[in-house]
Amino acid sequence: MGFVVLLTACVILPACLANKTEPERHSLYYVYTALSKAVSLPGIFEFTAMGLLDDRKIDYYNSVKKQKVPQQDWIKDKLSADYWEKGTQSRKSKEQWFKINVNILMERMRHNASDIHSLMWRVGCEAHKMQGGSLHFVKGVYEFSYDGMDFLSFDAISMQWVAPVSAAVQTKRNWDGLTTTNQGIKDYLDKECMKWLYLFRRYRDMAVAESLKSHPPKVYLFGKNGRLSAEYTLTCMATGFYPKDIKMRILKNDWREKDSHQDDVLPNGDGTHQLRVSIVAEKAEIHMYKCKVMHRTLDKPIMVDWATGNMIFTAAAN
Repeated sequence: MGFVVLLTACVILPACLANKTEPERHSLYYVYTALSKAVSLPGIFEFTAMGLLDDRKIDYYNSVKKQKVPQQDWIKDKLSADYWEKGTQSRKSKEQWFKINVNILMERMRHNASDIHSLMWRVGCEAHKMQGGSLHFVKGVYEFSYDGMDFLSFDAISMQWVAPVSAAVQTKRNWDGLTTTNQGIKDYLDKECMKWLYLFRRYRDMAVAESLKSHPPKVYLFGKNGRLSAEYTLTCMATGFYPKDIKMRILKNDWREKDSHQDDVLPNGDGTHQLRVSIVAEKAEIHMYKCKVMHRTLDKPIMVDWATGNMIFTAAAN
């Protein structure tokens, strides 16, 4: 098991920074974008729609292929052909709605039809993951923007629409009176959207668990100058491990240091995790410190120290 020791100023190595984290947050969003006319640029379409789970694309539709298609293997495997066919028909319907309404807004704004304008709709929900794996609703989003500027959004608490620009006031007045429709939007945000967020996360996590099964941690050691000239802040990072449960200790002369600071376990983009533990130490005593990492994938704990690692010295930026 290899490791690296880095002694550097934190301005050079952002990884040195301590992480203050909120509860694990997850999101499901759908983003629809329409242009007022087609453009001759590769990858740019008159209408696109996509689903995003934790900011990663899970499905996609454009006005050329006109088909809702999966963007992740796990969602393709878990959802039936009927789901994708119904999704395709829904996207086609929304494409027509956008085509009509982007033209309405251009007329209302008195914009020239020869220019390209855009209308975007973003709808979805965010949640915190609780102990036991359940999700706690944090917020729902249902908003429109025109030419990249906020145009209209739904306030689920007041059950009213918010118009930040004068051109949206007419639509706000019309939509505020649609009580049944607005209740349906609220129900979608805090119930239906949350249901799909939970299911998609479960499907994804099952696929990740199957593909990873077990990944041992890689261990890296960092150091940066402390507030006092005679001090270093020493940080031990384990990353790339799966499952999530792990134990890390900073030892001094083989005894656990009670003054060490441990961050929360954080997710990596590939389904594995990372964890950091740090402590302030006297420079003259660095050779006394070790990092001990225990994980179910290891036959025995990893033990590394700041004294005998492959030392990489980096000069601080001026």
